[in-house]
Amino acid sequence: MAKPDLKHIVVFEHQKLLVDQGEQYLSESQYQALVNYYGNHSPFYSLIRNGVQFCEYVGALQIGDTLIEVLPKADNSNDTGMWQNLLVNMIRSVWGFPVKESGSSHLKLRHNSVLDLYFELFVVEVEFLVRRGLVKKYIREERNAKALKGKLSITKHLQKNIVHKERFYIQTTQYTINHELHQILYCTLQLLSRLNRNGILASRIGSLMLNFPEQSRLKVTPQAFERIRYDRKTIIYKKAIDIAELLLLNYHPDVSQGRRNVLALMFDMNALWEQFVVNLLRKSMKSYTVAGQVTRKFWKSEHLSSNMRPDIVLTNPQSNKRIVLDTKWKNLGGKAPSPEDLRQMYVYHEYFNAEKVALIYPGEGSNTSGQFYLKDQTALDNKFCHVLQIPVNRDFILWKASIINVISGLVCLFDPQLHEDSLIIKAKD
Repeated sequence: MAKPDLKHIVVFEHQKLLVDQGEQYLSESQYQALVNYYGNHSPFYSLIRNGVQFCEYVGALQIGDTLIEVLPKADNSNDTGMWQNLLVNMIRSVWGFPVKESGSSHLKLRHNSVLDLYFELFVVEVEFLVRRGLVKKYIREERNAKALKGKLSITKHLQKNIVHKERFYIQTTQYTINHELHQILYCTLQLLSRLNRNGILASRIGSLMLNFPEQSRLKVTPQAFERIRYDRKTIIYKKAIDIAELLLLNYHPDVSQGRRNVLALMFDMNALWEQFVVNLLRKSMKSYTVAGQVTRKFWKSEHLSSNMRPDIVLTNPQSNKRIVLDTKWKNLGGKAPSPEDLRQMYVYHEYFNAEKVALIYPGEGSNTSGQFYLKDQTALDNKFCHVLQIPVNRDFILWKASIINVISGLVCLFDPQLHEDSLIIKAKD
């Protein structure tokens, strides 16, 4: 029996969805599913009168047969295709690759959402593992048996077999393909077979289900993933297990009716933008040490303390000169940065002894440089804060190149001896 197509709702961050109102709307049952989900999970949206309002989290929420896709937006463009492409490629750049030996060229589906991307990433990984040959592990088992094979567990034998003298409670070790790594993968394949609505991907999932050895049931908890220890033979499973963890722990079944199961794959856009820029700089600025989230002590009382943590610190290892960057996923819209953002950069200037500090925003606008005032307000200080605004480009490769070129231009202002061509990202990256 064919599965029904997903109802696909596309909204942008900070937008609202109301019940039975507007061109795109929620049904009453979908709204109730989101209300129930909100009650036991960190919110990706706020509940408003007769609807929900999304916040800075973007990604996908699948409620039964309805997919709500929340896209980022940094300018006035309502081109959903452009913003969807940007989000998927940012996630690929930060978390999605490399995909083992199968290579990224195998990811040929048109991804209609972040869910499609992660579903295929997982399928490609498991296909690779099956082709390579699934790894067996030694598993310790304890059970009652009618013959003494292995080690007798004396304490439990006395507890369980006082009446049944013919039985032995034994410990044995088996070299088997039925272990926790494969149990997690099999459980995830079962989840994908229920949720996936992509016809091309469905045949690949079905083929994996047929070829994958049946596994014992596993109770999916965060602790199940924390217990995993990789060795030389099983390290190749890590990518697939990481994706499985993301999918399984964000799936919330509707145990009462079974029709409004929720899978939430949502990402903080501010954190994604920050990590995306950090990764670009690490790949391209080989002459600098690129550190993300550098912590410095800032304040302390008898029982409490507070730290400061800029997004990115660039350090020249030869001269020890520093640039501090803070990424902000918001559109200034022709206005000045907020006083909070500027105060933050002033403190970074002082505490990190930075040569330059800069705020990095997406969107249209001229790049500028401003000075802080002296404390007595009589004149301007020699401390500058740069404001860099980088327009989003439909061509993702060109957008990455423009981000690096704008930041490299700032670096070369105070480090002119640095070869600029060593900073510019190549299109193939």
